[in-house]
Amino acid sequence: MTNLVSPNGTPASRFSFGTMQFGGTADEHTSRTLYDACRAHGINFFDTAFGYTEGRAETLLGRFAARERDDLIIATKVGYTGGAGAANIQAQFDTSRQRLAMDYVDILYLHRFDTETPLAESLEALAMLHQAGQIGRVGVSNFAAWQIMKARHVACQFGLPLDVVQPMYNLVKRQAEVEILPMALSEGLAVVPYSPLGGGLLTGKYTKANASGRLAEDSRYNARYGQQWMRETAAGLLALAADMGANPATLAVAWAAHNPAVFGPILSARSVEQLEPSLRGMTFEMDAALYARVSALSVTPPPATDRLEET
Repeated sequence: MTNLVSPNGTPASRFSFGTMQFGGTADEHTSRTLYDACRAHGINFFDTAFGYTEGRAETLLGRFAARERDDLIIATKVGYTGGAGAANIQAQFDTSRQRLAMDYVDILYLHRFDTETPLAESLEALAMLHQAGQIGRVGVSNFAAWQIMKARHVACQFGLPLDVVQPMYNLVKRQAEVEILPMALSEGLAVVPYSPLGGGLLTGKYTKANASGRLAEDSRYNARYGQQWMRETAAGLLALAADMGANPATLAVAWAAHNPAVFGPILSARSVEQLEPSLRGMTFEMDAALYARVSALSVTPPPATDRLEET
């Protein structure tokens, strides 16, 4: 697995923190308390993106990180809007660096696959940034396994290592188990998955009437996590956690981290109170028996060959 270290050689923490809420549902003060809570628990790996909260997330992260920059792994993403053409990559990254007040970021991801732009153009642009010493590593987010391998092949033409991937992965979104996670183990890629709580679904709060949050307020998240079986899985996790005297968010985080292909699940929250159960998941001991019990709450996806009799 890829060795992720900060500029001064500090190893990346086993978990990371995503700043999507910074400057949005978490104001500056709350964002600062979230950052400080992460640092107090040993997290030094922070994820952001050009498109988060109209740039406020990057600006706040840069402000909080300034005094200890060399101890941290900072990742940002470009190309979610505007495509992955060379000009857009350069323009968005220049803006991201200005917001972060950093000349260098440890990881720069393509935020999603762009069907309209040749991969060679995108990766040559990233190779130039890498050669200029402005980025340490290149990664891809929301790519399918075949897209990742194609990108790695094209990246080789430019001498560019592409060794970090960021898929969605949680108890009700297990598609990564089919090809991405086995591929990562085979190829030595670092998997830094997002949304271990399923947009908040796996906290159990949506089992209550009139619950507020992204699934209730954002049509995209509601579509992503609105299927009845997903709600039933969340209810089952809530019941299992209650039997154990644990928080379902703790179990959800520990479950996602248990897969041997996973390196640094991205935690996130709107407040420190919301974050605390996820932080407990960092040290929660999940044995094979409990992992199997949690896994059984949702359907394990079939293998890529779909030959169920061989599993």
